[in-house]
Amino acid sequence: MIAIVDYGMGNIHSVKKVIDSFALKYLIAQKGSDLEQAEKIILPGVGAFADAMKELKQRKLDTAIIEQIKHKKPFLGICLGMQLLFERSDEAEGVAGLRVFAGRVKKLSNLGGLRIPHIGWNQLKKVSPECPLLKDIPDNAYVYFCHSYYAEVRDKEVIAATTDYGINFTSLIGKGNVFAVQFHPEKSQSVGIKILENFLNQC
Repeated sequence: MIAIVDYGMGNIHSVKKVIDSFALKYLIAQKGSDLEQAEKIILPGVGAFADAMKELKQRKLDTAIIEQIKHKKPFLGICLGMQLLFERSDEAEGVAGLRVFAGRVKKLSNLGGLRIPHIGWNQLKKVSPECPLLKDIPDNAYVYFCHSYYAEVRDKEVIAATTDYGINFTSLIGKGNVFAVQFHPEKSQSVGIKILENFLNQC
């Protein structure tokens, strides 16, 4: 059973559609206790850091996510769902993230004239090809982005892929049972579907 976390801000429909294509059972998790019956967890996200943390806390999903990660359940964060795994964000001073990974989320800036937000197709440069999410994914494969913030990762060993957009930022991380991507695999056509398939089958 796959749990798709719904805190009112995620791209639930697109993720559900991909899971449906694999003919796998899933549940929409809207409260912390829903995660207990899941074998794997996906945290999508679109929106603001502070609003997302407020919703997660109100639904007791914040502590439930941390607990299930500690229980070694495979976990995938997508876009804002990746950023929420860090300690804090420049978007929301004074608001703590889930603190699964060390580091902070910063606003894209000084991009040499490139527009913000970063919207559209861009490439993944593999840093850790052995990451199970990247199985059968070629280096420099294109995926779809839509974001204005990125994670400044303190532990460089968790970085599995980076992307260049005026600066070189982390676009895929993985450590143990926890994985996260800054792009939207559910919108990234065949490459994104393969990454999601890797999470469901390899992780």
